[in-house]
Amino acid sequence: MQYEEIATTEEGNLVINVGPQHPATHGVMHLVITMNGETILNVEPHLGYIHRSIEKMCESLSYRQFIYSTSRMDYLSSHINNHGCALAVEKGLQIEVPERAKVIRILMDELTRIASHVLWWGAMAMDVGALTPFFHAFRERELINDIMEETCGARLTMNYMVPGGVMTDLHPNFVKKVKEFVAFFRTKIDEYDTLVTYNVIFQERMKNVGVISAADAVSFGCTGPVLRACGVKSDIRKLAPYDGYEKLNFEEPLETAGDSYARYLVRMRELRESLSIIDQLIDNIPEGDFQAKTKAVLKLPKGEFYSRVETARGEFGVYIISEGGLTPYRIHFRSPGFANLSCLNHIAKGQKIGDLVAMMGTLDLVIPDIDR
Repeated sequence: MQYEEIATTEEGNLVINVGPQHPATHGVMHLVITMNGETILNVEPHLGYIHRSIEKMCESLSYRQFIYSTSRMDYLSSHINNHGCALAVEKGLQIEVPERAKVIRILMDELTRIASHVLWWGAMAMDVGALTPFFHAFRERELINDIMEETCGARLTMNYMVPGGVMTDLHPNFVKKVKEFVAFFRTKIDEYDTLVTYNVIFQERMKNVGVISAADAVSFGCTGPVLRACGVKSDIRKLAPYDGYEKLNFEEPLETAGDSYARYLVRMRELRESLSIIDQLIDNIPEGDFQAKTKAVLKLPKGEFYSRVETARGEFGVYIISEGGLTPYRIHFRSPGFANLSCLNHIAKGQKIGDLVAMMGTLDLVIPDIDR
């Protein structure tokens, strides 16, 4: 890593920049880091480099249109973000979603979660010096993208969820290809463990690095794998089930160490749980409509509506204030990345500068999700 010295303090501390376009930030973010020798004293994130005022844009869009702006936030969880928005609109209009649509939504969500975690695994390993896993990760992720493309017509920002269900029915090849992927990917998770998880060098880079307690993680508003790595149950699919998750059998992976390795292990275990969910549903997709009948123009009644879903990075919340018109009066998104980033300074203080990338990698930051 290359750093640029910008100041030295009277006490001999060094202030350096990481970013705003450093590859390890996985987007355009700027960290101002104060160090004494190689020890981090303070990390100050500077945001806003790709802020697009998405919330304000959504307030000028209809209740059908605004959903797809959230695909451009956490673009690795675009299906799940869209799902959260659709749930908020359905709550306001009291739309009953067909069972077929619910199952399709969950299948797409879990495929999205796997694709996101796989990309994270490859990037995480590369960040700490292992290049080969990155190519393995993209090989598997490409299979999911192919499945998505057949049904949704897109590979990243799918724009597939709509109020009342999904935009189109499943492609005829969907079930066959998903089954083939699940069988193939199960063997690859073991390969991932051999390459990285049980690698002694990787463990030395990750254990006891970036430790945060359960109480501190809750105070910072952390969610998802970051919070579950501290032993706190926080999976929205369990706490506030939606669209049928309450009918499924799956575990909520927990670790207690609260360090970078614990956050890594939680995500690796979530891969297997997502496969289990897909297994339970893929042969039991109900017949019937894939979308409820709704009006062409949607108007939410006057009031406030909130929904939340579990993305690959944690809790994503959608808050809508309606005045009864064609567009929302106010929309706010509770993105997991912003809250998880808030603990970076806390976990980095006292650590070595060489461990900063490992800490950032296990927070799994997607910068457009933070900036919005």
